[in-house]
Amino acid sequence: MTVRGTGRPPTRLEVAREHAERVLGRRTAKRLAAFDDGTLYVEASGGARFLAWLVDFVVYVLGVGVGFVVLSLVAVAAGLPDGTVALLAVSLLFVVPLLYGLCYGNGRALGAVLTGTQLVRVKDGGRIGGKACWAMLVRTLLMPLLLIAVIVGALSGGGSPPGSLARTSIDPAAIRQLHAAGIR
Repeated sequence: MTVRGTGRPPTRLEVAREHAERVLGRRTAKRLAAFDDGTLYVEASGGARFLAWLVDFVVYVLGVGVGFVVLSLVAVAAGLPDGTVALLAVSLLFVVPLLYGLCYGNGRALGAVLTGTQLVRVKDGGRIGGKACWAMLVRTLLMPLLLIAVIVGALSGGGSPPGSLARTSIDPAAIRQLHAAGIR
């Protein structure tokens, strides 16, 4: 058996995608991938990943807004100097996603819960655990900056940024269907 038009034997992932297509459908089977340890999984769709990020970003913005209101009330009541208030206000931009990330150790923040996705380690599909705070900071604060940098880089003729991902979003429901069909 060879891959059409190439003359080479199919990879394990290509064979799994072919079997998964019958169970999950063509669109979902195209999202089949493998962790670094070889375990198969189904990536979350681009729309689900974006929606999960958007929900998390809205929670972040609301958290910063509430933080600013509380900070203002405390600053007025305590008579804090303007420099201290400014420093505390800027620190809210970093503290809020770190605190929100504490709820994210199992890879299921509010955005993931609403979209049915989960953030896992690319290495083995395990929980992101203690690095969840950092993941949420990157997701809410640095991701918009990265997106702007990639767009500007693409418009100026540059390529994609170097490096690899440490985490990815998966579709747990599709993975359960995949395993129920005996495809591991």
